[in-house]
Amino acid sequence: MALDGRALAALVRPGARIALADGTGSPRAAYPLLSALARERGDLRLVTGWLPGPADGLELDAFADARTVMPGWGLRRAADAGHVRAVPARLSAVPALVAGPLRPDLLVLAAAPGPFGPVLGSEVSWIRAVIDLGVPVAVVLDHELPRAASGPPLPDEQVFVLGEVGEGPHALAPAVPSAEHEAIGRHVAGLLTDGVRLQWAPGQLGAAVVDGVRAAGVRVRADSGLLGDGVMALEQAGLLVGDPVATYLVGSPELYAWADARGRAGHPVVHRIEHTHDPGRLAADPPLVAVNTAVEIDHDGQVNVEGTATALVGGIGGHPDYAGAAARAARSLSVIALASSHRGRSTRVERLSRPVSTASHDVDVVVTEHGRADLRGLDRDERRRALDPLFPA
Repeated sequence: MALDGRALAALVRPGARIALADGTGSPRAAYPLLSALARERGDLRLVTGWLPGPADGLELDAFADARTVMPGWGLRRAADAGHVRAVPARLSAVPALVAGPLRPDLLVLAAAPGPFGPVLGSEVSWIRAVIDLGVPVAVVLDHELPRAASGPPLPDEQVFVLGEVGEGPHALAPAVPSAEHEAIGRHVAGLLTDGVRLQWAPGQLGAAVVDGVRAAGVRVRADSGLLGDGVMALEQAGLLVGDPVATYLVGSPELYAWADARGRAGHPVVHRIEHTHDPGRLAADPPLVAVNTAVEIDHDGQVNVEGTATALVGGIGGHPDYAGAAARAARSLSVIALASSHRGRSTRVERLSRPVSTASHDVDVVVTEHGRADLRGLDRDERRRALDPLFPA
């Protein structure tokens, strides 16, 4: 059925800030309604987060102000064009931002029908933090969303249903690792001990890490901000320990079906940021091996994940949350894994193209296809020399 634009307009007061739920389950069917309303009113503001797919129909230049706390793949062009402002924030800080300076007046999200009311689907992220503020929630009921999220149904008194669709979350094909990434994955697997918690991100590097884990036969617990198809491969190989923990799902339809089955069985996969990115939880046992990548790294081991000098690539996200927690915990490791070059240029630079995303003192081990360097306990000069063999001229 068509969504009710008049119902949405009735919820939006003059000058309102609208929070648009992010992730693969972002309410894409509502994008044209939001854009049209913004153009008509001329004074509406928007805050959103990580949009991993095309943002077709979301006309960010229609808003008086549009901000994202995590640019993501779907917002790169809009950010480069100046239509959305990228707020530098670690993911664990986003609940505080939406409760404070970026507090919205309305939340627009997609939810799955549940037996006792609409429930969150393929992500929780910072959405629960906004719901807890008591703001109205404009809901697109999506019958194809997985019921993979922890937490109760949406509060009846806050919910206004705009209509029903059958879109499901945005699907991404599994990545195929390059030879360089496969080598990196093997080096990373050599750092793992049986039963550790492993954080990794989807994409070529993440797929290579999973391949390395499978080849090494190491049993791991999945504890990651983003969870992709690799978790199913680990389970099929008998190497997945316990229930996975994440705040976003991003992958194939098979991944969403897998997560839906787990959620319906009482083992939800995705949880709110306040749980997934809590530094105390991340630094606790079992040990955590946080595997993050970088756009570039400097000679001191400082990391930039936001972009190059000319193009935005992504946001800070959970990078410093996981790296900082792993670096401070005994038997845990903060790993930065990246190819030594990209498009013919070294990824090790004298000076970062953008501000530091993760400090060098939160980096324990650096891995490239040429090997790994353990930087723990080294002074600045020793760290620089240890990195040299990983980035041959």
